[in-house]
Amino acid sequence: MDPEKMRASDADRERVADRLREALAEGRLDQAEHEERLDELYRAKTVGELALVTQDLPAAEPGGHGQEPASLSTDEARRLAASGQGRENIVAVFGGAERKGRWLVEPRTNASTMFGGISLDLREAVLSQREVTIQCAVLFGGVDIIVPPGVRVVNNTTAIFGGTSLHGTDAVVDPNAPVVRLTGTCLFGGIDAKAKSPKRKKGESWW
Repeated sequence: MDPEKMRASDADRERVADRLREALAEGRLDQAEHEERLDELYRAKTVGELALVTQDLPAAEPGGHGQEPASLSTDEARRLAASGQGRENIVAVFGGAERKGRWLVEPRTNASTMFGGISLDLREAVLSQREVTIQCAVLFGGVDIIVPPGVRVVNNTTAIFGGTSLHGTDAVVDPNAPVVRLTGTCLFGGIDAKAKSPKRKKGESWW
């Protein structure tokens, strides 16, 4: 059978949707074009029809540093997911804690800090599922969260003499976008979430 005539799988569509999200974040597509291509994506039945949706976009570089959002369809993501415990506790008391690089974001992460700070960089992380929850307990401290462009952050926290700031991450409207939901309480402290592209190493290009 001609590979292009093979029926497309959900994983195939997810990869193309990820590529479209990147193209929107990079400015290669505007919002109207992005929505139009999403419609084409979900109408496509074969691998060949899916390929037409991104035929004028640069391909993601193999082995790129966080350029293609990880999904559980990759071997590396499956290995990380297999080691998951369902939740993780990150605590910083009179100090700091940090997660960055390639790490597994459990369905629920408890981030607790008192007179300290926690930094969570999700740009190269693997999400264990499409929506994850970060339960925050902040007392005289702060939690900084960085997500890649195209990830939606939903704020369900309660602030008392403190606050949670979302720098445009709550404006993502793609129904298939990964979601990071923030819950918990912030007392005399702050939670800051922003979208930022992964850093490039010297001499490295995206494509």
